[in-house]
Amino acid sequence: MTALAFLLLSLTAVVAVSDWLSVSNNYRVAEYILKPLVMVFLIAVALAIDPSSDFARVMLVIGLILSMVGDVCLMLPKDMFVAGLGAFLVAHVFYVVALLALGISFGGFLFGVILMTVAALVVGRKIVQGAALTDKALAGPVAAYISVISLMVASAIGTGRFFAIAGALLFAASDSVLGWTRFLNDFPRSRMIVMVTYHLGQAGLVLALI
Repeated sequence: MTALAFLLLSLTAVVAVSDWLSVSNNYRVAEYILKPLVMVFLIAVALAIDPSSDFARVMLVIGLILSMVGDVCLMLPKDMFVAGLGAFLVAHVFYVVALLALGISFGGFLFGVILMTVAALVVGRKIVQGAALTDKALAGPVAAYISVISLMVASAIGTGRFFAIAGALLFAASDSVLGWTRFLNDFPRSRMIVMVTYHLGQAGLVLALI
């Protein structure tokens, strides 16, 4: 990792922790600023890293930009959940391409597919059912999103890279908590858990470029 990338990553950590504190204390105005700012810094880190694949970096940066768009959509007072979901779905497509560019093993990928299929049947199915009860029109988009993020996690596992695997699993955990609390049952500190796992997940995917 370059010195500049390390500095930017350190600044990212400071901004991320500030955002977590804002979420914990329900400081909405600060959250509106800090949440997208974390992604700006992560994009800068990705650009400053000396990557093992330049193509993977380009794909990852596009995914990060789309994730930032998704963040903004989900933060707005007006309900733009479907737009945010769509932005994140396309982001995961770019993440999959980036992970494929890093190189994956068939055995690792197959294990990831099996793991995520089980997770989708156990957790994802309940979230889709909850979404359908909330609004039948949401069931399809939510199911599609679960399929794509599952593919992303399986691809990350296929790389065999620690940061890729950890990042993808944390990202999936974040979205699982988000989906569960939105469509099924909320629980204390759920928003805090979503944000911490989300930021750590995105950071892991960025560090997978090394």
